[in-house]
Order: sequence, then C-alpha cells, then structure tokens
Amino acid sequence: MTTRSKTTSRTRQRTTKRRTRSITPEDLLKVVRVGDPRLSGDGRRVLFHVRSVGERNDQPTELWTAETGRDRVRRLTAGPRDRQGRFAADDSAVFFIRATEATEPQLAVVPLDGGEAEVLTDLPAGSIGGLEPSACGRWVAFTWRATDPERTPAAVEARKASGASEPPLAIEHPWYRLDGDGYFGNQRWSLRVLDLRDGSVRVLDDADQGGGHEFTFHPDGTTIAYTTNRSKRAYLEPEAQQVRLVEVATGRSRKVDWLPRGPKTGLRFSPDGSHLAYGGRVGTDDAYSTDNLELFVADLEQRTARSLSDHTDYCLQAYILGDCGESGFDAQIEWSADGRRVLARIGWHGEGRLVSFPIGRGPTRTLIEGHAENVFGNLDAKGRRICLVHGTATVLPEVHVAEVRARGPLELRRLTNFNGPLLKELTLSKPTSHWVTAPDGTKVQTWVMRPPGAKAGSRTPAMLQVHGGPHGLYGWAFFHEFQVLAARGWTVVYSNPRGSKGYGRDFCSAIRGSWGRDDWLDVQAVTTFMQAHKGIKRSRIGIMGGSYGGYMTNWAIGHSRDYRVAITDRCVSNLISMFGSSDFLWPPDRYWPGAPFDRPEELWEASPVKHLKGVKTPTLIIHSEGDLRCNIEQSEQVHAALAVQKVPCRFVRYPRSTSHGMSRSGPPDLRLHRLEEITDWLARYL
Repeated sequence: MTTRSKTTSRTRQRTTKRRTRSITPEDLLKVVRVGDPRLSGDGRRVLFHVRSVGERNDQPTELWTAETGRDRVRRLTAGPRDRQGRFAADDSAVFFIRATEATEPQLAVVPLDGGEAEVLTDLPAGSIGGLEPSACGRWVAFTWRATDPERTPAAVEARKASGASEPPLAIEHPWYRLDGDGYFGNQRWSLRVLDLRDGSVRVLDDADQGGGHEFTFHPDGTTIAYTTNRSKRAYLEPEAQQVRLVEVATGRSRKVDWLPRGPKTGLRFSPDGSHLAYGGRVGTDDAYSTDNLELFVADLEQRTARSLSDHTDYCLQAYILGDCGESGFDAQIEWSADGRRVLARIGWHGEGRLVSFPIGRGPTRTLIEGHAENVFGNLDAKGRRICLVHGTATVLPEVHVAEVRARGPLELRRLTNFNGPLLKELTLSKPTSHWVTAPDGTKVQTWVMRPPGAKAGSRTPAMLQVHGGPHGLYGWAFFHEFQVLAARGWTVVYSNPRGSKGYGRDFCSAIRGSWGRDDWLDVQAVTTFMQAHKGIKRSRIGIMGGSYGGYMTNWAIGHSRDYRVAITDRCVSNLISMFGSSDFLWPPDRYWPGAPFDRPEELWEASPVKHLKGVKTPTLIIHSEGDLRCNIEQSEQVHAALAVQKVPCRFVRYPRSTSHGMSRSGPPDLRLHRLEEITDWLARYL
C-alpha cells in the first residue's frame, strides 16, 4: 500500500530537477510548520495553524484554512499566538485560543465569511489547555489553570515597583513542575464551559489533582465525557484516573465506575453516543509506558469495555521524532460515520499509519501506510473525508486530505505548499532503510543518509544518531539536523534499538529498568554495520544524541573506543541524582528496581558517570539551564568527569528561558546556534 498521491509524485519529480544547492543551518529559519488540522463538518475546509520564524526572533502562530474542493488557501487570523482552532457547529465561524505578549490567553471567535475576531472571555492570569465547541451550538468547553497569585504579571510589576524580592514557592504536592510548562506549584486544571447565549463561564470540575482533563462532547451537546484523577497522590497513582460524565446544563457529574483501572487518553464518543473510545492500558503505569497503549471501546449501555487492538502488537503512542513537525504524543482516534469501526493512528517500523479496527466482526485494515509520518485530524460529519499533516524524510510536512473508503489504500491530496519554494532550492539526502542483526539475533531497523552527490564506494566520516525517549522512534520524518550533517559531507546513520516504540511490546520493554544492556548491544551492532559500510571511513565514526540519546552517548564513550567524537545533548548521566532532579518522579520498583534511598546498586551500575574513567573521546556537551526533564546537573557531572581527566570537551549552556525541547521548539536563533556548535565540533574532530 502507498499514500503517495499522483499530485505529490509529480511535484517531487519537478522539485528534483530544480534543486540547486545544499541545505544549510540557516534554512531552519525558512521552514514553515503546519499542524492541528481540523475538517469542517461539511468537509469543504480544513482549518490548521501555521508557525513560522518572525522578524524579531519570535515564532508567530496564525490560523489558516484550505478549501478541499479547489486550490485556495487563506489566512484566517493574524496571530501572533492563535491556536487550537475549532469549527462552530454550523461551520460559520471558528473558535480558538488567542494570546499576545500583553494579554492573557482568552477564548475568541472569528467568522469564516470575513470580519474581525472577537474575544469572548475575560479570564484572569492563567493558561488554557484545550477547547471544544458543542454540536448543539450553545457551549464551548475548555480547560483552564490559574497562575500562582504571587507570579502573575501584575504581581511581578508590583514587586519591581516596591523593590520586593521574588517570593518563595511553597508546595505540598509531589508534582509541581513540568518541562516546557514551568513551575505551577499547587495550581491545578479545571474543566469549564462558556455559555454562548449569555457569555457566562462556569466551572464543571475543579477537583483534579493530576495533569488536567481530556474531554469530548456527546453528539447531542448535553454531556461531556472527561478524564480526571482526584487522588491526592495522582501523579504517583495514574491507575486512579477515572472517566466522568457531566451534564453541561446542571453541572451534575457521575463516575463511569466500571472501566478498568489505568490511564485513559483520546476520548471519543461514537456517532450515536452509545460508545466511548479511548487509548488506555490496564495497570499502574502511566500513559507513557513500555507497554502498548491500546484502543479501548466502552459500551455505555451494557457497561462493558474491551480492547480492539489486543490481537495486534500496535501502540497508539508511537510517534516519529523530527525537528520540523508539529505532532504531539496523544492517542489519535476517530469513529467511522456508521459507528462500526474506529480509526486510530499507529506508529509502525518508522511509519505513521492509519488503521481501522472493527467494533464487531471483520478484519483490521490498514488504510494509510508508506514511507512517511502522518499526523491525523478528524473526519467530516459524514465520515467521507479525513485531514492530516503528511511529510517524508525529504518533503516537509504539509496539510493533506483523503477520501475515506472501507478498504485502503487511501489516496492523499495535498492542500498546502508552504515549503515548496524552499524545497525547490535544495538537494537533499534520501535515507535508505536496512535491518541490522544484533549478536542475539534481534533485528534493528537502521537508516543511512549519504551526503548528496556522494559517489558509490566513496568513503566519508559518519555520525550515529541515537534518539531520545528512550521509548520514541526514528523513521521517515523530515529531520533538518540530519540533512545539514549530510550536506556537510558526513554520512548520517540513525536506528531504533531495543526500547523503541513501533516494533511491539516486547521490543520496547526489553530495556525496562535495564538501560545499557540490550540497547547497547543494538547500538554496537549498528556501529559494526557502519564500520563495514562501503561508504563510511571506519576510523572516523562519531556518536551523538539528546535526552536518552545523550545517555547512550555517555554510555558509549565510557564503554568503547570506536567513536572518534561525541556530542551529548540534554543528557542523563546519573540515575541516582536524576531521581530527584527531574519533573517526572519514579516510584520505587515500578520502572527501575529499587530507589536511591533503597537498593541503589542497579541505578548506579546503569549510570554512565560510573563508567567514565579513562574516557578519551572529545565530547561536546549541550544543555539548557531551564531543562526540567533532564536537569543540567546531569551534564555538569559529565563535564566535571571529562575536565578532570583532561579530555577535550566544550560545555554549551543555554539560558533558563529554554527547556528540554529547545532543539525542536526553542528560540530560532538559539536553535541555529546549537546547529553551528555541532557542525563546528564535528569539523574539528571528525
């Protein structure tokens, strides 16, 4: 099966003839990122956001629409921080979240036939998580969290005027911070509803103690299904998450108390409201786990729930990593119009696929597959059309639609071409896929990107890239960083060793609580593959990675002399200190055996810093001081260990205003600076 439309194929052929130069780090500033596609009920328009690099080193986000019946794309809002656009029930307007540098996030609406946007709420300082209009046209549900009163913009300005110090943050909850979100302390999310008749806002639920609510309207608009965790130790007890149903008009809610215990995400009512689909698993793990996130369907009348995907080895949370896309990690679930099937996005062998699961009898069908990453939106009201963002390793993501048929493959039709002019200028490296066999027989999918124009048999230095997670995956997504390294004359190799998603539960779970074992065997096997490759100089191989990829880079230089150079980015180095410095807490004996305060031996043995004695590899260390996922103290330990042993190293610290995701979503000038640091280091030592 294939997803390549005739239009896309012709475009690629023309693009290939016109490419005239190599990609550069600066091209990162020209990339336009599209995301969050939503089809109108009548299927005539797709709504999506567009993020670009502004003149002031900002990244303005605007809402755009594309017509599905003809070649017409237009900007709907001017930004600079407009997001989460959702069509009104009658498709006449779009509700969205609007914010500026001077104003707090508010709900707004803009008519589709022209006119100015109108702000609908006057919320105090805080954050808006998500929104959804009701099909009946009366309500807009949304989630909101207040800013700590002592940290609102007004409070900050008052302290500046009086000379007062920044106040302390006193917390009484295990979870008080999140990378990219910052320190929210004791503040929690509430589920609210805006009444479009009178403009009033009411609280439907403010008892959540976890990470907030996912919610969806019943098709008749009277009821909302939502998730909540009311345990005082919610973060440490994800199995306590519940689904509740709330009557919007009265605010009365009740627990769906017969669902299996465990995390739940991506709630979707069936077209007739009798069933509820969600991504979940049974047990004490949270949504991010080595076990598969399965597709469940609950029959609200019969009070039963079952997995539709348990006969497969699919996971609904396997997303392909890249640095030019706008994807998330939540389950993407949609019902067919007749309610007989549920469609879900599946990551499998480096591809983003659309799979159709029957509610009753019938086969599971793959509707969209191929060498691409696909992030899906919704179906139109009649279930005849689906929207998505589609991209490949050599084509930047753009908005597409496909006509839904009972059997695949579906043919995609491209609606936008924001990045077409840039791609016409560039000569890009096209990856090839290989399967490498580890010593124990495990097959590891591996991709090789040769420098554009490299002659067959010519040997170049090479860099091995290791992805983060560790339960993420590489694949057929556009990676600007990889293309830049290949354009500089280095062969780029990336793979999915054990621990990666997209190859089944056992493959992912193989490293649970035991990093540096089976995963290291796979990395070594890929390194051996590189050493034997006819296009790679055996003596000039380097290794690099971020997050868990930084962990494996640290591990590799402490256990091997095969690597001439290393780059460790936002790394993990000491699992004992990581226990208390990360925004994610590790309950003892759940993922890792023991704890720093009880049986720490295995944590210490699996810590790369324990094995750095005698390291010789020149190493570039990159980290953000605002990283709450892998605290910068992890890199400080690596730097100290290398510095006292006189190993050539360079430590680049990015400011507190940046986070763990800086390389993908950070300030454009700092992302560019990072790329230049990487290429300079490799030019010096590789």
